[in-house]
Amino acid sequence: MADVVFSSVSKRYGGVEVIPGLDLTIADGSFTVLVGPSGCGKSTLLRMIAGLEEVTGGTIHIGGDDVTVRDPSQRGIAMVFQSYALYPHMSVADNIGFGLKLAGVPRAEIAARVAEAAETLQLTHLLDRKPRQLSGGQRQRVAIGRAIVRKPKVFLFDEPLSNLDAALRAQMRVELAELHSRIGATMVYVTHDQVEAMTMADRIVVLNGGRIEQAGAPMDLYRHPATPFVAGFIGSPRMNFITGAEAAALGADLVGIRPEHLRPGVDGRWSGTVRHVEHLGAETLIYADVEAIGPVTAKVEGDLALAPGQAVRFGYDPANLHLFAAGRRLPAG
Repeated sequence: MADVVFSSVSKRYGGVEVIPGLDLTIADGSFTVLVGPSGCGKSTLLRMIAGLEEVTGGTIHIGGDDVTVRDPSQRGIAMVFQSYALYPHMSVADNIGFGLKLAGVPRAEIAARVAEAAETLQLTHLLDRKPRQLSGGQRQRVAIGRAIVRKPKVFLFDEPLSNLDAALRAQMRVELAELHSRIGATMVYVTHDQVEAMTMADRIVVLNGGRIEQAGAPMDLYRHPATPFVAGFIGSPRMNFITGAEAAALGADLVGIRPEHLRPGVDGRWSGTVRHVEHLGAETLIYADVEAIGPVTAKVEGDLALAPGQAVRFGYDPANLHLFAAGRRLPAG
């Protein structure tokens, strides 16, 4: 295991600067998720750790060693991509151990490492099968096993669940989190999906335009977003934002309130009209036009009997408001 330290790292493609000088420490043994929209620089950062992208400026250290110009094979990393990239003619066991075979590792040690990884990933009963005989989730576990057997200092994951359906993504989120708990390795995971970030990470780094908007524990980012960008990116459905006179009355340029903190009721401060309702069983999403502030989304527990065109009022607890001015969060009180 090892930490990963970026010191004033920048990246240019010709005259275009995509990472404008970044400092970041990824703690030893952490599960750190780099999250943000397409083009924010998260995959570029991951590829620079791996040595697949050259660093324009600054340095990268892994476990105290300067790896800025080292070949990928000399960095002590293993990478899992969105594509499984399994060899279709090889068994699961051979796919997992193939990299070790190329490296000249003795056959007995390969067998032992493959068996250990297979047990960790619940693949032991599948070792003789070919990839075509596996489900998508099983194929992804084989790809992860191929990384585990290398015993790297750092695991790198580049949107590994993107090709899976919703049910398998949920299952694999749990499995990856459990894997991290078992082996305690440093893991750096890239995704554009804030649900993946919130459910797996012990630290989230939110990127925007190649810069770090905020880094911290998932619930810290949820409860105390530092900028409107973070506030809107973390949380599902996304936060409601209010500007104009309503925001000014609270001493802010921008006020945010999460859908789960809006309360429909006859005594609510804001009145509006329901546009659409989504009944999800355990919860109900209400999309409404509110006279004072415009479109809002509310999330309530249970099945609420509302219909499009119906009048509705929304209240809130002032403690749940997020106030922003000049692009930054205002201090409480």
